[in-house]
Amino acid sequence: MDHIVSSIYDYSRRVVKSGISEDVRDAIKKRIADSIIVSYGARDAVPVTLARKALLPSAGKLNSGIYFSREKAPVSTSTFINGTMTRYLDYNDTYLSKEALHPSDNIPPILAVAHALDIEGERILRSIDVAYEVVGALSDAVSIRDLGWDHVTYISISSSAGLATLTDLDEDRFQNTINLGLNNNISMRQTRAGELSMWKGATAANASRNSVFALLLAMEGFTGPSPIFEGEMGFFKQVSGRFDLKLGSERILRTMIKNYPVEYHAMSAAQASCDLRNRIAGEITGIEVGTFTVANRIIIKDPEKLRPRTKETADHSMPFIIAYSLLYGEPVPSSFDDRYLRDPKILNLIDRMKFTVTDEFDAMYPEYLPFSIKVHTTRGDYSADLNVPKGHFRDPYTWDDLYSKGRRVMGEDLTGALLNTVKTMEKRDVGEIFEVISDVHSP
Repeated sequence: MDHIVSSIYDYSRRVVKSGISEDVRDAIKKRIADSIIVSYGARDAVPVTLARKALLPSAGKLNSGIYFSREKAPVSTSTFINGTMTRYLDYNDTYLSKEALHPSDNIPPILAVAHALDIEGERILRSIDVAYEVVGALSDAVSIRDLGWDHVTYISISSSAGLATLTDLDEDRFQNTINLGLNNNISMRQTRAGELSMWKGATAANASRNSVFALLLAMEGFTGPSPIFEGEMGFFKQVSGRFDLKLGSERILRTMIKNYPVEYHAMSAAQASCDLRNRIAGEITGIEVGTFTVANRIIIKDPEKLRPRTKETADHSMPFIIAYSLLYGEPVPSSFDDRYLRDPKILNLIDRMKFTVTDEFDAMYPEYLPFSIKVHTTRGDYSADLNVPKGHFRDPYTWDDLYSKGRRVMGEDLTGALLNTVKTMEKRDVGEIFEVISDVHSP
């Protein structure tokens, strides 16, 4: 067996046999709840509506629930629709390392297959742990972003590993789930270059949809290209270069729940700008921003970030997010509506910004998320600095924080019911989660 796949399989067996720590268990539950909360906020988003129109109604051999409805669909279809909801608002959790990505993109496929197969909560928790650990280890190993490949390629691997763990596959079928899940699902970074499209919020859902398809084939004995990493034309040679995976570091504890629906490298910028908004007086004449190289590459340097024309570009634009936060306060899902994209006040502030990448901030990232801002006004100069935003692993979300986020997004009653169910999900059937949210309908 390919040594990368072998190391993933061995880690999966350890988790299945020995279980997970209480800290990890609690973290997984929070991220399940958070992924459903942010999905609620996107339930009527245009890409979700289009996906529903294109793919529903539908039925297959194994079916699972579409979030916030009584509908069911084949597990690959429900994975795509639910996964698009989870990712679309850019409000789900983040892991920062050599590669930055969103580990909770692994949750919709695991919940979908668990729902279809009526798998108990404890197995779900352990499978999500495997997926999180694998995607975090890949992120720590090598960045494929600068090689032209998108980070959701890693979701193809981790969701396949989580699904194979969930269904307790033997070694050969486990290997082939990853082989089939990865070989044809290597995504180009063009997804996040220039003006961003709807696909930015759906490509991770597509990766995990393909992992579900791979699982269904591998369960029946279907084989895939091997060795998928080490082969003559495998992942090492074609995509990443050689690396090793170091699994077992409880990486989920270093993932970060988002406090605002913005690309995570702008989280400190949003929080600091909101705080500064309450102190500044006078007309703004100039804005100086200190940042780091990765943020500059992803959410600052492209000219499209100075005049975003789509929601997808605006929530990946630090200039837009700073201007919005200085003018209107905390970003919310509606902050990226067309009226704000055309707002002359926002555009005027963007034109007054100057960004500087500093060696100090480069050295701090990714352990910290450093940001500095100085605003010049007709009444004086005002400045703010922030290294650790709320939700960062150095200032992690509590259940109370998650409740507050849920109350903002989906209301008090539904949030309370969801959190109460997820907190004890190792004692529950996954159907109970779907039952809690199934009466919330999308048009």
